[in-house]
Amino acid sequence: MSYMRIIERIKEMEDISRKVKNKGKKVGLVPTMGALHEGHFRLIDVAKKHTDFVVVSIFVNPLQFGVSEDLRAYPRDVHNDAKLLKKKGIDILFAPLGNEMYPEGYDAYVELPMLSSVLCGARRPGHFKGVCTVVCKLFNIVIPDIAVFGEKDAQQLIIIKKMVKDLNLGIKILTAPTTRESDGVAISSRNIYLSSQERRDAPVIYQSLILAKKLIEKGERDTKKIKEKMRVIISSKLTARVDYMDIVKKKDLKQISFLESEVLIAVAVWFGKTRLIDNITLQIPEI
Repeated sequence: MSYMRIIERIKEMEDISRKVKNKGKKVGLVPTMGALHEGHFRLIDVAKKHTDFVVVSIFVNPLQFGVSEDLRAYPRDVHNDAKLLKKKGIDILFAPLGNEMYPEGYDAYVELPMLSSVLCGARRPGHFKGVCTVVCKLFNIVIPDIAVFGEKDAQQLIIIKKMVKDLNLGIKILTAPTTRESDGVAISSRNIYLSSQERRDAPVIYQSLILAKKLIEKGERDTKKIKEKMRVIISSKLTARVDYMDIVKKKDLKQISFLESEVLIAVAVWFGKTRLIDNITLQIPEI
């Protein structure tokens, strides 16, 4: 079991990163909000493979939670997370203090309005403004060469890649596939909120995505028809309520009526008070 440092102060984290980079080592960052699970560990594995020094951040970012969302209820167990990270052999757990990240009078934000106005962004105003702001701050503090994000949060991933490009941040973004339970449910920190019945119904999200994939493989290109059949299968579960389902161009998240090129099929479903998201990306073959 390797030695892992826990850092809370921004200045200390900055100093350590600079010293590591001055030695010619590559720094990897895996940003998280804690409540770590197998999905996070896959991201860490990618970071360890491609860098010499791995930092995992844990910060429950208040900027990305709406007024009616679950900031207070969001699962927190930094002590247990630290034990898990130590076993994974990372170098630093960076758990910055809230009053350091956002001191009194804080008034600087990062926003990508076009990509943030659709899908989850349309349902959670200000969410991606909060995500981009905290990720940009973490990039500036940790100074990583590589940062790793999961494909489950597809819109977030696309926005962060665009932010890095547009702001010339010079950080390589790597990804890891969505980690799933044996029944197809995407692993998420929010799954603990599901009742036993809701958890039994939750696989219907992935089932709807697989249905869409099969329809497309058989030649269906009308997005309206695909979404209608997806909605039927999700609505068959009494605990499920569709928040949105969209088929968009992956490169810019724009709506399409007829499939072509690379598309993102994204779904958000409420199970009681718990909102779960999932997606798949497909390269559409020519018929």
